[in-house]
Amino acid sequence: MEDAKPPERREPAKRSSKFFSFFTPHRTIPRLPWTASHRWELSPIRFVVLIIGLSIFGLGEALLIQSHIGNSPWSVLAQGIARHTPLSIGEATFAVSAVILLLWWPLRERPGFGTIANIIVIAAALQVGLAIIPAIHRNLALSIFFVISGIALVGAGSSLYITTGLGPGPRDGLMTSLHHRTGVRVARVRLAIEIVALTIGALLGGTLGIGTALFALLIGQSVAINLAVVKGLATPN
Repeated sequence: MEDAKPPERREPAKRSSKFFSFFTPHRTIPRLPWTASHRWELSPIRFVVLIIGLSIFGLGEALLIQSHIGNSPWSVLAQGIARHTPLSIGEATFAVSAVILLLWWPLRERPGFGTIANIIVIAAALQVGLAIIPAIHRNLALSIFFVISGIALVGAGSSLYITTGLGPGPRDGLMTSLHHRTGVRVARVRLAIEIVALTIGALLGGTLGIGTALFALLIGQSVAINLAVVKGLATPN
């Protein structure tokens, strides 16, 4: 009679599965140890995560601009405004965000600490990024690298500041408010808003190109993947 064979160990496969789950796109916003219960519930860790996230977001936008092959829709608008006013791109970004926040008032949307920080920190980080990141000219491969890196950073920054629960950015708040008021699907509202921003920005001379198309195509997936990574790192068990 043959001896019974010991059961095969599958621990490595489980570990491999757990590792790859870090990079599986997350379809919802996870609740993490630093997530606030309301928009003005501050704590040291929450504040740090928020500021780091918004700063990374701003640097990602700067990479897109310095690629010179196409900005994100809102940066197209900010750059277009900067071309026709004394404002820098960072200052124009701040101004656009402030104007959008004013549109919340008739829609009865309430800002949070994260909303205000979004306006200030992203604009500041964007301007710092433009000052320290070299502009790329006539090097398509490096420009595309800047675009992909920028999209990755915007996704990473978004995943951090969104999970603090301290309130949406001005643009996201406008999007959700219009959705609730009109009943139109969120995706359609977002598309309409960004088309308006992109069109005005392009008419004012903002950079529109392959980088803009890549941003539109990949940003959703970048945010989803980064949400999964952040959740995996914050709750390893």
